[in-house]
Parts: sequence; C-alpha cells; structure tokens
Amino acid sequence: MGKLNIGIIGLGAVGERLIKQFIAHPETEIVAICDVSVNRMNEIRETYVEATSYEDHRDLIHDDRVELVYVAVPPKFHHGIALDVMAAGKNILCEKPLANTYEEAKDMAEKAAEAGVMTAMNFPLPYTPPVQLFEEKLNSGIIGKLRRIDFKMHFTTWPRAWQQNPWIAKREQGGYIREVMPHYLQFIQQIFGKVTNVNSFIDYPDNEEDCEIGIIARLELEDGTPILVNGLSNIAKQEDVALRAYGEKGVLSLLNWGTLTFSSLDQEEEVLSHRDREAKMLLVDELVKAAKGEPAHLIDFQEGYEVQAVLEKLLGKN
Repeated sequence: MGKLNIGIIGLGAVGERLIKQFIAHPETEIVAICDVSVNRMNEIRETYVEATSYEDHRDLIHDDRVELVYVAVPPKFHHGIALDVMAAGKNILCEKPLANTYEEAKDMAEKAAEAGVMTAMNFPLPYTPPVQLFEEKLNSGIIGKLRRIDFKMHFTTWPRAWQQNPWIAKREQGGYIREVMPHYLQFIQQIFGKVTNVNSFIDYPDNEEDCEIGIIARLELEDGTPILVNGLSNIAKQEDVALRAYGEKGVLSLLNWGTLTFSSLDQEEEVLSHRDREAKMLLVDELVKAAKGEPAHLIDFQEGYEVQAVLEKLLGKN
C-alpha cells in the first residue's frame, strides 16, 4: 500500500489543524479539498498543499483517488455528507459532535454498520500522554475508590478569538456544550464507563438565537458515582477547563486539556504529565493502520453516537 489519499470537506480552523498533521505524516497525502468558500480553498492551496479543489462535496467523494474523507464542516451538515461518503464506500473521519441531533447520530451509526467502511471521529484527547497516563494511574488504584467526577469549563468569552465564524456562537449548533463537552464525555465513557441519569440546568441569554452562557448538571456512572458539570462563559477570568476524579486516597486532575496532576493528603499537587510530550498514539497513525487492515485505536461512529446520546440529554433534547 502506498500513501493513504485524503479528501477534506470543510477548511475551517479545526480542519486546518489536521491538514498540518496529514502533510507532516509520511504515509498520508491530501489529494482533494472542498469548501463553500473558493477563496478559502485557494488560501489552503497556496499555504499548504496543491490539492484538487471541489465546490461540491459529492465531486470530491467520487474522486477515485480519495480513500478517506475527512468531514470538517459545521455539525448540522455532518449527517448528509457522511451518508454520501459511506454510500460511496469511502472511509470517513468526522469532526465532533457526530451530528446535530440524536436521530441523525443514530442514523449515521446504523448506516456505518451497514456500509462496512472504516469510521473514526476527531477526538484527540485519547491519543495524548496525559490521558493515557490518567487511565494507567486510575487503574493502578492510586486514588482508591472513586467518589466523584467534577468537570469545569469556564471561558472568558465564547466563542474564543480563534473561533470566529457564523455558527459557533449560535444555539442551533454552536456553544461550548456542543463543542467542548463531547471531548470529555468521550473521555469519561472510555475510562469510567457509561453515563446515565442526566439532569441539567442551562442559562441562555435573552437573544433566542445565541448559545448558552452557563450550565450546571449532574450525571451518574452506572454504579451511581456522581458527575458534576459546571460551565460558565463571559466571566472575568482566564479559560479554565478541568476534569477531576476524586477518590478516597487521592485526586487525579486533567487541567486545561493537557496537564495531568495528582494530589493526596500526604502529597501536594504534583504534575505527572504534559500534553507536549511525544504522544504514544497519534490519530493519523491509527488511521493509517486501520486503512492497512491492521489493529488500530479509533473512536468509531458507534462510540460517537453514544457520546451524542448523553450530549442531547444535557441539552434537554432527548
């Protein structure tokens, strides 16, 4: 097998991150790109890669060279495009959340099972050393019996400065519950197990089109362990995203996406790992392995659907 040929639909800020990773990887090549903005496609071609440009995503999907399609469009377009990709028998990598509704996510997971193609989602946390070490330390019993999980997401402003686009501040498909929470729901369900009994209280601004400005929620693991969620935006503090697992013997914390710490009664908080260490597993590496038919660690559409099911309950829509 030669290089894995990639087609990318959607060239926003998040998609651009993976463009850099695909270019840097010795076994992947971007052969086609698609976006609603011709200027944006020209910018990507001038800055990164001389790929074929398509204005219609269906033309990219039916480009015979394309072996894997990366869907990086806003959430409400995931369902239709993903179904077109799978109907063409192409492998697919999709941004999170999987879809914009519970029904769409369920349909995508079912269609993926029928199509028999490789499906994956862009959840980068599991491929980072802090998260891998978090799971290792937890399984070692370092914190003892788990008593509670706390998740905090505080933002000075939402959207952040690098997220300025027409949809991410809107209630229909934007907001930090949809954009940030899925990463940590996937993290929790991978490491701790299924999430149930979701109760949430969301604060919205007066403008009915604008996304949330606060959330307080209580969820549970299947054994009844509580999960508390505290989200707030437009406040006078720096961004603070933190997940803490409180046990009878100690506390493991994942801070601001990539710093793992441990503390106990006998030990002050100690940094165990930073995200900038060399990763043991990279998403692109795993995509290449899977394309070769080798065992790979990917978060597929079924797992994405399970995250979506909890997400929709948080939003009061399922």
